[in-house]
Amino acid sequence: MELRKLTQLSMLLALAVVLNIFESMIPILGNIIPGSKLGLANIVILFVIYIYGFKDAVFISLMRVLLVGILRTGLFNIVFFFSLGGGIISVIAMSLVHRFTKLSIIGVSIIGAIFHSIGQILIAIIGLKLPNMIFYLPYLLIISVPTGIVIGMISQKVITFYKKVNKPAKEI
Repeated sequence: MELRKLTQLSMLLALAVVLNIFESMIPILGNIIPGSKLGLANIVILFVIYIYGFKDAVFISLMRVLLVGILRTGLFNIVFFFSLGGGIISVIAMSLVHRFTKLSIIGVSIIGAIFHSIGQILIAIIGLKLPNMIFYLPYLLIISVPTGIVIGMISQKVITFYKKVNKPAKEI
């Protein structure tokens, strides 16, 4: 991996970790539906999917979960596994939808938010053997749509700005 790309991805990882930790300190959505949040770190993940691709997005997502686990929530506890399950299935879903459909960034973000919720419920059902958690899924899905829209709108602006600023110079 070239140094420039490694440096950029490292900075994006740091940003994702900071956004995740910052968001966990503001329990706005968590008071409405426990465990729900806006998903600010997904701005970074969407950016990486669109600019760098699937492998780098998976790496950033995994490292974000690991680093936030080390710094804030603890490793290998329930919060860690919810975040890991939701994050991985979300990146896979967003990457597939981005690659194989014509959905906008906002649409891809909504898919990511929905699949993050599905991933968390799967962890609860399979990993914790709590099948009744399936009844919590509709509430998470309802909140996933508006949060996906907001994160998608922000991501769209960031990606558009990045592409505008980083246009290759015209050859003479």
